[in-house]
Amino acid sequence: MRFLCAVVLIVGMAMPARAATGEGERGWSFSGSFNGSSNSDGVVTKAEPVLGYSFNNHVTTYAGVPFYLVNPSSTSTSTTSGSMSGIGNAFTGFRVDVGKEVLNYSSNVEITAPTGDKSRGFSTGRVTADWTNRFSRRFSSVTPFGSAGIANTVSDTAFFVRPFTSLGVVGHFEGGATYDVVSHLRLGASAYAVRGSGQQRIFSKVIKREIISSSSSPATSLKGGGNSNSNRVFETQTETVSDASVANDHGFSTWFGVSPRPEMDLHAGYSRSVSYDFNTLFFGVGFRVGK
Repeated sequence: MRFLCAVVLIVGMAMPARAATGEGERGWSFSGSFNGSSNSDGVVTKAEPVLGYSFNNHVTTYAGVPFYLVNPSSTSTSTTSGSMSGIGNAFTGFRVDVGKEVLNYSSNVEITAPTGDKSRGFSTGRVTADWTNRFSRRFSSVTPFGSAGIANTVSDTAFFVRPFTSLGVVGHFEGGATYDVVSHLRLGASAYAVRGSGQQRIFSKVIKREIISSSSSPATSLKGGGNSNSNRVFETQTETVSDASVANDHGFSTWFGVSPRPEMDLHAGYSRSVSYDFNTLFFGVGFRVGK
């Protein structure tokens, strides 16, 4: 009911704003996405409506709120039974896009408020911020891209709705390319890395809060003889306080995307986390109306 009310409210605000946009550079937009990740811990999905405003062709601001649904795997020894759902951290952002023949560049700053349920791992209970810079250039059917950013949380991506929320300074990097197979169909591949700095807090989305544990290194205790990867503390503890290594991650992703219309996007693929020894299948649907 909260989700439906929020969608109705945002759509109600966006529709008259879109009608008043006209042909000018300024204008409102409404977009939304539904993403999911499936792995040995279960399925974590996220619906995210966003209301945006473009000041011109280069500067945009936006705000939204995510809604999570977590279905832990019945075969996982580290998760509790039953699904969990709830609101995540409301966010607002500011993006600058500079498109040129030589290089396309965008810089995005996003800030979240602690509106999510900390006991379910949907929030850290603190304000977070993420500054990401992205570069790309198109060569015929191939578009290489790269991004680099700094944040005090490990953010979700279109390829990985994470089974945890984190608090702590991290740097994140990605590089890859997309290939246009035919009109409206593309293939993509990328490699990524996340490097933590200082103390990190990990809040699990796949187990309910029971005990808060603290350590100077990633936890190694396991439930029921589960996974031996000590970096996956979100499978064994509801909240972990540890050093930077617990947030470190690197891996790769590959996917295909379909855009039947310019304002609609569908994608699905596979992501491999080397650090977590994690295989994830992901999917996503997105749309946009307005400026």
